[in-house]
Amino acid sequence: MRGNQRSHSMARIKTRLPGNNTTIHFIRRRPKHQHCPITGQILHGVPRLRPAQVGKLTKTQRRPSRPYGGKISHTALSAAIKAKVLENLE
Repeated sequence: MRGNQRSHSMARIKTRLPGNNTTIHFIRRRPKHQHCPITGQILHGVPRLRPAQVGKLTKTQRRPSRPYGGKISHTALSAAIKAKVLENLE
């Protein structure tokens, strides 16, 4: 095996071939969930794909359509909106 195949940086998938042979296919692992930089929560609605695969998705599949969707969590967004409203009232 080559060097990158000896480590477990690439996922191993056993695949059955015609003729009843099995072989190992190496694929890149899926990345971790994206997190909100403010609260640390997992960002829902953001796919766990590699950048090349994300580029093939439609715009609506890449991220939520709300303001700051895919950048900060809903909790951080609602807190920021409330702070802005209170600031404008004063």
